[in-house]
Amino acid sequence: MNQDTFKYIRALVVILLLAVIVTGGLAAWSKYDPEQPLEITLKPAAEIAGEIYAGGGVNNPGFYPFTASDTLPDIIRAAGGLAADAAPGQLRLDVPRNAADPPQKIDLNRAEAWLLEALPGIGETRARAIIDYRTQHGRFRNVAELQQVEGIGAATYETIKDLVTVAE
Repeated sequence: MNQDTFKYIRALVVILLLAVIVTGGLAAWSKYDPEQPLEITLKPAAEIAGEIYAGGGVNNPGFYPFTASDTLPDIIRAAGGLAADAAPGQLRLDVPRNAADPPQKIDLNRAEAWLLEALPGIGETRARAIIDYRTQHGRFRNVAELQQVEGIGAATYETIKDLVTVAE
């Protein structure tokens, strides 16, 4: 094979590969839907009341009270709205199977930072302060002791006191 034939075959292979890449990219792009619909299945209105967990792409993830008349925008608003960098597909809503059952409580003596951050009003800084307090002072003896953590005042405590526990 001479040099010109080799260059010709090489050019054909490159063109063929580019055509395959472009065609594959176009096929993938045609199936891409940035606005995927959010599907929510709820119980009949008479059964809906209690608390709902809003997390994922909201500013203040946590449990929020709701009634049958609340809408999805109401719940998102209660959770501080969508986070600036969040896509609607990141939103996570969990309705307890039996809305009358209280949500599972977070153990202040065992919870990691990411779990503490799921509490309403507790962000990264306050979660770190809770863990630092626990490290410096030992295990929490009661939930009210949470008020001694820097950055957690009476309002925050009232919001989360029923969502946390101190296990032995």
